[in-house]
Amino acid sequence: MMLLGKFIQPVHSLKKLSTPGACRHFWGWLNAVFNKVDYERIQAVGPDRAASEWLLRCGALVRFQGYDKWQQDYNGLPTGPLGKYQIQAIDATESCIMHRGFDYLDGLKHVEEIKLSNCIYIEDECLQRISETESLQKSLLRLMIISCGNVTDKGIIALHKLTNLEYLFLSDLPGIREKETTVQILKKSMPSLELELDLD
Repeated sequence: MMLLGKFIQPVHSLKKLSTPGACRHFWGWLNAVFNKVDYERIQAVGPDRAASEWLLRCGALVRFQGYDKWQQDYNGLPTGPLGKYQIQAIDATESCIMHRGFDYLDGLKHVEEIKLSNCIYIEDECLQRISETESLQKSLLRLMIISCGNVTDKGIIALHKLTNLEYLFLSDLPGIREKETTVQILKKSMPSLELELDLD
């Protein structure tokens, strides 16, 4: 009987977690843990490897320079000498990346493409951080932002610092309220940008 009591007690405590608010809070906490930057790890394995680990841990995909295959398995990340595998593209579709992890982007010098789709933690502060990252200002050519409900005009306008950006795709962003004004600001500050919109 005593064994049964020990078993039932943890089950009751799990029931407390099953309420929607508690569950949401738990996953938010866990996602924040996944986004915690490990600066010692960046020093030990280099920025591209550390960023790859962060992105895959959060559910994103990476593609390395010179390779066609998207990496999606954290345990399957290739190993090799420091700097051998450099991130060229990031697909963060339905990932839990958030602003607190964006220091991982600082040392990435070869990222040409980023796709942010259905990312519940992507907000204006994230886009501003991307646009202020010096290495991305030089390397980033293509950016797609799709169904990220926390992105507003302010975040899109902040992208004007990505001076080498060639293509920007914006779709299903309900937070954009001043579409015409935002588009005009981008076109004026980035005249060579190809801007594709699918906004209501």
